[in-house]
Amino acid sequence: MSSEVWVVGEHRGGHLRRITLELISEGRRLADRTEGRLSAIVLGEDLACHAETLAHYGADRVIFLQDSRFAFYEGGAYAQALSRLISSSPPAILLLGATSQGKDLAPRVAARLGLGLASDCTSFSLEENGEFTAVRPVYAGKALATVKWEGKKPWMATLRPNIVRLLEPDLSRLAEVEKRRLELEDKAWKTRIIEVAKDAMATLDLTEAEIIVSGGRGMKGPENFSLLEDLAKVLGGAVGASRAAVDAGWRGHQSQVGQTGKVVSPKLYFACGISGSVQHLAGISSAKFIVALNKDPDAPIFKVADYGIVGDLFVVLPLLTEEFKKLLGTH
Repeated sequence: MSSEVWVVGEHRGGHLRRITLELISEGRRLADRTEGRLSAIVLGEDLACHAETLAHYGADRVIFLQDSRFAFYEGGAYAQALSRLISSSPPAILLLGATSQGKDLAPRVAARLGLGLASDCTSFSLEENGEFTAVRPVYAGKALATVKWEGKKPWMATLRPNIVRLLEPDLSRLAEVEKRRLELEDKAWKTRIIEVAKDAMATLDLTEAEIIVSGGRGMKGPENFSLLEDLAKVLGGAVGASRAAVDAGWRGHQSQVGQTGKVVSPKLYFACGISGSVQHLAGISSAKFIVALNKDPDAPIFKVADYGIVGDLFVVLPLLTEEFKKLLGTH
């Protein structure tokens, strides 16, 4: 019976995304428990330069599925290639990131292969009897469910970003590198990306940011998000928004935090002018610390916040930004 652990890496613009290293770190912990081999699967072209980094973080083997058409993610083609690889030599455990890409790819692969899938998990463990279990938030983050798999392997799951601690890289570690070229027909690509235009308002990816400064209806207009951008710039963070702010057209959907937006796990989350609806709280339940800024002392956000400031955000935000500049020496 295979005791191998596989993780599927992600890249953007030729660079590995942080979730890839988080998956490698978690995969290494699991592989050590099973005394198995950890393999990293990366789809793309000319990405072999990352093999060393993947090895340093714990990969025993790196498989590059090479095709220039894999430069941009396309669900159907990625799923077909990954499913073919898994079918040829199924691992015991298969992990992907609970990112926009992973949430699209994982169910495609699971459906193709008839596998069970646990999504948006926050932790994994191996029982003494060898059973693999996962913990995932349910009911908008109000409860945690422990799940197990039935049926054939691999046991498949997606990992929420910014949840696991990265292992210290071992610069002496080497990995076996395999470059494979799968012959996929052109019809495997249902869509083609012609151009990627970066949003002028986009900063860091919310799912990877360690600090997020978000605004809601209380910002009163798109022009006032500059206050959040100033604070985020000082702190090295990203700017988010509630659904109300996105629906009003003040920010793009890529900035939306919540159940119908992005689920985030930053070390520090600022909720400015956000009342704290159930849908929004579901997206920030994994944040380490939450700071709420609202003029309404009875706003629901204060029930979950670690620190609360009752006041006018148009007065408080500039003061916070100036104080952080002094504290961090960025004047």
